Amino acid sequence: MRRLLPALCLLLAAGCVTPEQQRAASATATPPTSGSSVSTSTAPTTAEPPVTTTSVAPPAQPTTTRAPETWVVGASPLPLGPDGFGKVLPTPPVLVNRSLPTRDVLPPPADGRYAATVSEVPDAVLRRSTWQPGCPVARAQLRYLTMSFWGFDGKAHTGEMIVNARVAQDVTTVFATLFAARFPLEEMRVTALPELDLAPTGDGNNTGAFVCRAVRTGTTWSAHAYGLAIDVNPFCNPYTKGKLVLPELASSYVDRGRKRPGMLYPGDAVVRAFAGIGWTWGGTWTSPVDRQHFSSTGG
Repeated sequence: MRRLLPALCLLLAAGCVTPEQQRAASATATPPTSGSSVSTSTAPTTAEPPVTTTSVAPPAQPTTTRAPETWVVGASPLPLGPDGFGKVLPTPPVLVNRSLPTRDVLPPPADGRYAATVSEVPDAVLRRSTWQPGCPVARAQLRYLTMSFWGFDGKAHTGEMIVNARVAQDVTTVFATLFAARFPLEEMRVTALPELDLAPTGDGNNTGAFVCRAVRTGTTWSAHAYGLAIDVNPFCNPYTKGKLVLPELASSYVDRGRKRPGMLYPGDAVVRAFAGIGWTWGGTWTSPVDRQHFSSTGG
């Protein structure tokens, strides 16, 4: 049984991407156009001017500035623990106040307003998702959504998600509320099948729904495998059970007294929006506490 391990995808400079996406982007990159060409000219030869003595100040020493620290999501696998998850490590300083920018994979909303679409799952999307014939839900029972969201970069973006057909319209309503509240999401994309076998890196923060996998510490199907659960900003809202923290580098966010963008709290706009469609929030559980998790099944 494959299990999902968070390995997300965006570069800090223009969103974070997985190493596989970086290689693909490099292979298809095109050279810049000649819109910024530089012209040069040669001064005409003249007679040598008289020699004069002047006092020249020494050249100013160049100032050195430290480049901003960057983080490539999914680039550094963690050592495995006996439970099969990655070793829980302190949150890297660059991720303590996480605000990585979003790289657009779909055109952003042209007018900056919320927009959503609901359709059958296209063949190309299904092929890159985790769906397989052995999953507990048929393809016809799933829907493909595109929805606007605000990134941590303060810009409007368009995300994608696969959910169960019977909750599709309700989900678009919830994310309209999140957009109106300008609640930030780092990314929203369909989880790819190869991600289920990747070594854990503990730094994922993808807001997603359908993943054909078992529950985290069991063998029964997760509500995600039916498209009936959504995880919101997992890094900012980690799952905890005993000493286990998922994502494994999100320990800083276990302290809920230190409020930062993207975090979920009882009674906030996000929790109220999901409660409004009858969904349960895992942040109210006692063991585990699944702060990122909302589901229509209660599990």
